[in-house]
Amino acid sequence: MGDLITTLMVCHFIASVGAAEIRNLKTSTVFLMLQSLLLALIIAAFAGRSQNYSLYWWVAMTVASKVIIIPGLLWWHIKRTDVMEIKPLVSFVVSFILLAIFLVAFYQMIHTYASFVAPTAAAVVEPARSALALSFTIFVLGLYVLVIHRDAVKIIIGLHLIENGVHLALVTLVPQMPVTTVLGIVSNVVFAALMLLWLTESIYKAFGSSDTMKLSSLKG
Repeated sequence: MGDLITTLMVCHFIASVGAAEIRNLKTSTVFLMLQSLLLALIIAAFAGRSQNYSLYWWVAMTVASKVIIIPGLLWWHIKRTDVMEIKPLVSFVVSFILLAIFLVAFYQMIHTYASFVAPTAAAVVEPARSALALSFTIFVLGLYVLVIHRDAVKIIIGLHLIENGVHLALVTLVPQMPVTTVLGIVSNVVFAALMLLWLTESIYKAFGSSDTMKLSSLKG
């Protein structure tokens, strides 16, 4: 089971980078959907490993909200507006090289000092240690997307990556979280995605573009 979880986490990381770095909004959305599906499979693997079957509720809600609803809404918006992604602040080659170096180094740092980041006995044993390091790495990747990208749809994807990183950390550190709490978290995520998509639609209607930098023209 440990090897399965490790394989899923590697695939999860690759899908996360794909969602963040691919400069085609439709393809990026597909990678986001795949990333969320892999998150659900990681949670399911943890449930089977620990025999904590309440985690399967988390799996079901993750699939419903993160694999179906949110990517579906993004795909609907992209198809309806038929716009290309706004060019980010950093070129693809430079961004990919920076990420490859930084994310690997950051993952290794969190993995090495996991006992400091989360001083619990459960967090320092595998596969929880690697899952915790990955969750922080995905969180930082999402922050990077928010800083580098200008496209409103890509900003939503970046926020979704941050949220998925938080979910993986919660599954690792608090696997006994009540179902009602998980439902509350997931429903808040869906509501936030709807609000962000509404804001994206408003930006597009106002400027004929999803470039968030144009919001600065509203000053004064």
